[in-house]
Amino acid sequence: MTFKELQVIEPILKALEEKGYTIPTPIQTQAIPILLNGKDLLGCAQTGTGKTAAFAIPILQHLFLDKTRNRNQRQIKALIVTPTRELAIQIADNFTEYGQYTDIRNTVIFGGIKQGSQTNALQRGIDILVATPGRLLDLMNQGFISLKNIEYFVLDEADQMLDMGFVHDIKKLIAKLPEKRQSLFFSATMPKSIVELSTKILGNYEEVTVKPEQATAERVGQAVYFVSKADKPKLLVHVLKEENVASTLVFSRTKHGADKVVKILSKSNITADAIHGNKSQNARQRALSNFKEGKTKVLVATDIAARGIDISDLALVINYDIPNIPETYVHRIGRTGRASASGISISFCDVEERAYLRDIEKLIRQKVPVIANHPFLDESKEESTQTKKPQSNNRPKQAESNTKGL
Repeated sequence: MTFKELQVIEPILKALEEKGYTIPTPIQTQAIPILLNGKDLLGCAQTGTGKTAAFAIPILQHLFLDKTRNRNQRQIKALIVTPTRELAIQIADNFTEYGQYTDIRNTVIFGGIKQGSQTNALQRGIDILVATPGRLLDLMNQGFISLKNIEYFVLDEADQMLDMGFVHDIKKLIAKLPEKRQSLFFSATMPKSIVELSTKILGNYEEVTVKPEQATAERVGQAVYFVSKADKPKLLVHVLKEENVASTLVFSRTKHGADKVVKILSKSNITADAIHGNKSQNARQRALSNFKEGKTKVLVATDIAARGIDISDLALVINYDIPNIPETYVHRIGRTGRASASGISISFCDVEERAYLRDIEKLIRQKVPVIANHPFLDESKEESTQTKKPQSNNRPKQAESNTKGL
C-alpha cells in the first residue's frame, strides 16, 4: 500500500516524497480512507505511530479541494487541540511540511509567551489552527477567534489532556463548535473517562486501534540495567560514553531530577540541556532546537515536556527513572522508534522500581532483556525478578525495518 493508492492528491504526495515517506504506517493506512470519506474517527494510538499525518493529510486534502473556500478572506476551518506547547508546535510544523505545495495556511497558539505575534497571524487569516486549550479559550474570550466556521475538529492526546486537568476547558470548546463537523478523537489509552468524553465529541464514527506492543516494542531494541538509586548517575555517564551516539533523550520523573541530571553530566564534560514545565517557553524551544540541530547531544526531559519531541533519527532513549504508569514507558520508547523506524531504549531500574518493570512487561507482553555485565550492577534480590546475563553483548539490538514511515 502506498500513499498514492490511498488516493492522496498530487500536491501532498510531492511533499511526502520529498521527506522520503512512501509507505503509510498502519494507522495511516486505516485512518486516511475513513477521513477522506468524511466520517468521524476514534483513534487509539500513541505518539510515534504516524497519527499526525493520519489526520493532517485528509484535512489538507479536504481544504485544498474545497471550491467554496475563500482564499482572500480566510476563515478557520480546522481546529486541532493538543495538551502541550511542544506538541502543538510539532503538529503545526507537520501541517506546513505536508501542505507546502498547497495554498493552505496554518498557525499555532499556546500560552507562556506574549500573544501579539499569534493574534497578528490570526488577523492575517488562516485555514487551520493548532492550539493548546488555555490560550485558545483566552483568545476566544478576547474576540480574536471564532469557531463558527469549523468543519474539522481534532482532539489529540486526550488522555494526557485529562491528566493535565483540561477536561472543563475541552467541554467549553465542544459547546462552541458547530454541530455539523467532522471530528477526530485520539488517545493512547481508553479508560472509561476517555470513552465518555469521546461520546460527547463524535457522531457516527469508525474506530482505529494501534496497540502499544505492535506500535513500538517490536521495533525498538530494549534493555534494562539493574542498579542502585545511588549509582544511577555513574551508570548514566558510563552508558553515554560507551554508546557515544549522536543523540540521546533521557527521561526523568521530576523537574528537579532533570536539572540534577544535567549538572551531573556537566561535571563529566557531557553537554546536556533540560526541558520541563518550569523552564520558560524560550528556554524550552532553544533546548529543543539545539538538540534537533545536533548542538546538544543529550536532552533530559520530563514526560509532559517530551510530548512534542519528534526527532527522526533519535539514536537512544534512556529511562533514568522507570515510570509508574506502563503506558508512559511505551510513549517514551516510541520517541526513538518513530513510525516504522527502529531505535534503542535503555532503562535504569532500582529495587523500588522493579514492580513498575513487571507492569511494563505485562503491558508489552514480553520480557525486557537484562544487561548483567556492567560495572554498577545491583544484585539485590527482589522476588519475581531475576537477573540474567545477556546471550550476546551489552548493547540492545535495533529492530530491523525495511520501510520508511512518518
